[in-house]
Amino acid sequence: MIRGGKSFVSSPPAFSNDAKKLLVCTGNTVSVFSTDTGLQVADLEGHTALVTSVIVVPSSTPANALLCYCWTTSLDGTIRYWDFSVSELIKTVDIQLPVYSMVIPSFLDRQSENSETQPDTYAYISVEDTKTEQNKQRNLRGQIRKCNLSKSRLVRGAILSETKKPEKITISSNGKYFGVHEKRKIRVWEVPTKDGKNISHRNIKLTHTKNLSCIAFHPTDRIVAAGDATGRILVWRGFGDKTFADKDLENEKVSKDEDDKPGVRGEGDADSCTTWHWHSSEVKVLYFSSDGAYLFSGGKEGVLVGWQLDTGKKKFLPRIGTPLLSFTSSPDSSLSSISCADNRIHILKMPRMEILKSISGIKLPTPVPDMFRGSCNDFVFDRTAGLVAVRTENYCIQFYSLFDDREISEVQVCERNHQPSDDVTMILNLVALSFDGSVMCTVETRMAEEGIGGFVTLKFWDRRSQNNDYNLSTIIYEPHRDAGVSAVAFHPTRCMAASASYGGDFKVWVSNHDIQPNDKLIQRTRWACHAVGSYQKKPMTAAAFSNDGSVLAVAAETVVTLWDPEKNVLVAVIGSTREPIGNLSFIGDSGFLASASHGANPQLSVWDMSKLSVSWSYKLHVEAIASSDKDSHFAVLVLLPEPSNAEVATSHNADGAILLFNAGEPVAVASWFVTKAKGGGLAFIQSRSLDDNMDENDNPGSGLLAYVNGDHEYAIFNPHGLETQERKVRHTDSVPSLEVTGQSGYASIYGKLPEFKLNAIEASAETVTPSERPWETIFSGPSHSLPPLTKLCSAFLESLLEKRSGDGLVK
Repeated sequence: MIRGGKSFVSSPPAFSNDAKKLLVCTGNTVSVFSTDTGLQVADLEGHTALVTSVIVVPSSTPANALLCYCWTTSLDGTIRYWDFSVSELIKTVDIQLPVYSMVIPSFLDRQSENSETQPDTYAYISVEDTKTEQNKQRNLRGQIRKCNLSKSRLVRGAILSETKKPEKITISSNGKYFGVHEKRKIRVWEVPTKDGKNISHRNIKLTHTKNLSCIAFHPTDRIVAAGDATGRILVWRGFGDKTFADKDLENEKVSKDEDDKPGVRGEGDADSCTTWHWHSSEVKVLYFSSDGAYLFSGGKEGVLVGWQLDTGKKKFLPRIGTPLLSFTSSPDSSLSSISCADNRIHILKMPRMEILKSISGIKLPTPVPDMFRGSCNDFVFDRTAGLVAVRTENYCIQFYSLFDDREISEVQVCERNHQPSDDVTMILNLVALSFDGSVMCTVETRMAEEGIGGFVTLKFWDRRSQNNDYNLSTIIYEPHRDAGVSAVAFHPTRCMAASASYGGDFKVWVSNHDIQPNDKLIQRTRWACHAVGSYQKKPMTAAAFSNDGSVLAVAAETVVTLWDPEKNVLVAVIGSTREPIGNLSFIGDSGFLASASHGANPQLSVWDMSKLSVSWSYKLHVEAIASSDKDSHFAVLVLLPEPSNAEVATSHNADGAILLFNAGEPVAVASWFVTKAKGGGLAFIQSRSLDDNMDENDNPGSGLLAYVNGDHEYAIFNPHGLETQERKVRHTDSVPSLEVTGQSGYASIYGKLPEFKLNAIEASAETVTPSERPWETIFSGPSHSLPPLTKLCSAFLESLLEKRSGDGLVK
């Protein structure tokens, strides 16, 4: 089984000390990417729940910049220490509480690094208290606690704060202060100079009139910035001068600042508070530059703003096209990264804010207006290439490789900028692919404004190369008058497609090719309407071609109409069901048709085409249907009913199931429980004949079953095999060895050393004997397989000397 499609932006990433690698939290693992190529080179596997933070251990000197150690936290209640150059787990700290965030001040304090006596390493963690009943009654589930990483335990009684939910901890770049934000207040703690077991921590509170969303600390001065839910940025200067100042200066500070605190609310311990406002919605990103001259901010607008701290002047990185989530700096001040809501991480060249490289995961689900729910598909499969085409929020189609777990290409369907407002003016409804993936069809709807200007557009795209670059060939405005398109289906062997409409008709489209005289390349493809059909003016809700293309099935609400697509003749009508049919699929060459109706009385039906009647049916809420092209098997994704209080929930909180059927039998051949089934999809895809990811039990002839859940996480498995081992696909499985692998010295030149076997080396050394021309073969073969130099040296020197017979001297 292959798993992939995890989120890259659930937590901020971290750079290695040489800034050549980026450590990204991806589900239960940490993926290591190269910042030069943007490809994955390794991963850290061991956590059993979501990884929430990763912290790289800094190098004390430039000579140690190649040290590759990091700490990670997870909701599984463990903190782990890794050597990510070899993907090796070194240490595990089990605190038995879900960890949501962690900071280690000593890693940022250069004075503590250079001290002669190295004290224990302490971390401050944000955890969820799942044990104390008293806190549950008080509705305080979040805690800020202190942990001794050197001794692998929590510091007893060191609970700095309790909150309603676990909050993210933010630390200053010098390691002197850290803080959290909760609703309308900020709490800041000072890290003691000599952090120890029983050290008390001083803290201050700063308040605001709106809910706060993020905070950031200045690298050198006592300045803290916070963003709120309305788009404002507040900058407090001189925070903690009264609380954190030295005792001999305390009286002077109090008398000086007591009556003059412009912008500071309540009893906040700060000199002043300044407000900036550019963002139109919640601020999600705040970060000071390494020299403290600039403050970077971002949010829903998809624009990174650089504020000059002294003057308030702004510079912008616009057209990112998606909301921003986090900003991460690197030890190399010229490199930074931003994490975006579309599951993409951009590597930036600073201070120009230029995008150098992007690390793209599978795009996350796109929200759909209520009026279009049920008429939009989030993704479709290219079954021959093992790709999934995902509809994105910025009006693009992303092609994502299921076997390689990486983005292949992206097609811009509508040339429109990112819209940060909630008023959606255009939506990409449907996307469909031909059987070989050479043609793509998209449907987009422009929303009417005050009842004027709304229309539907049908587009056909041709693939000109094997890298999934599609060119627009035909645009059809209002293909079904003023009605929306409900489904698009492609003919299996010909350049023919059918579109169904809620307006009560369907249309068959065919292509005409314009070819150059030398017949080298098809330069242009035009699609035109071949036929129009309807049945009793009923809305057409689904469509599908048979495997040989001789029959076109179109659902007219509760009945299935069968047509000859060439002659546009109605062949038969079968049905009916109690609810409108939303899915149709011919099951291989078996002569059966599967349909699924949705509504208050959902139903899965299998129709026998030879008898034109229902063979068997179940009352199931079907989310998706996938049919095999080679045999009579098909799979359905069904939603499970919500369990009542008396019922026992299924394992792993499963809310759906995949059922595998043989078309002629009503009993399922196999079943699997799945999570996040709402909005999911299924497809039988062709396996790679030489793919290393396949299990030994995989049968390439039968095909693999791909399941994508509602969060666009996926799994590929053999439905007929006996797979038991689950694995996460790695980018390095299909990427040539041009990657920076983190190896150095001997391994970087000759590769990884084999297992050391003394007996084998001694045996090979004994076979080396002088010969007439030993220098031609003495050093042939892999370097790691040669005998030691102590054995080779004598044979090599003897080959260079000329010997005399008898007692003569050697010349």
